[in-house]
Amino acid sequence: MPPFGRAGCWTASRSLMLAKAKEEWEQEQVDKEAEKDRYLVERLPDLRTSGLSYNQLQDLCRELHEKIEVVDEERYDIEAKCNHNTREIKDLKLKVLDLRGKFKRPPLRRVRVSADAMLRALLGSKHKVSMDLRANLKSVKKEDTEKERPVEVGDWRKNVEAMSGMEGRKKMFDAAKSPTGQ
Repeated sequence: MPPFGRAGCWTASRSLMLAKAKEEWEQEQVDKEAEKDRYLVERLPDLRTSGLSYNQLQDLCRELHEKIEVVDEERYDIEAKCNHNTREIKDLKLKVLDLRGKFKRPPLRRVRVSADAMLRALLGSKHKVSMDLRANLKSVKKEDTEKERPVEVGDWRKNVEAMSGMEGRKKMFDAAKSPTGQ
């Protein structure tokens, strides 16, 4: 709803504001033209060519050409400086972007994903293997494991030295292989 009580008041005040803005813009254009004319009158005196001889007119033309060349050189120098500054600003903006980073890092949220879902996301339809590791475990009774395990009392350092290196790993592998009957 408009800030005024009626819609008609709103449109009327808006049209008044637009009319006032148009008047100010037109006045600003007239002021700019007047300023331009004043500056040109101040900087460029009137040329009086009446009553001059042919040689005097040629000298006047040479003077004007020299002034034009000087102004043209100044314009060229200013344009070159402006282009150089623009290029430098562009390079500095690129450096700032590189230093700051190209994008803002979003706040990361912790997402719980199962191994199956992760493999499905990575491999897509090729994923056939189930990664449910708990389903593949054998159920073992605690009583049986405690009875089977012989209690060795001895120097633990000797046991560690015997199991270190590749030989110890081979012994562990062979020991694990033999009870299964393979």
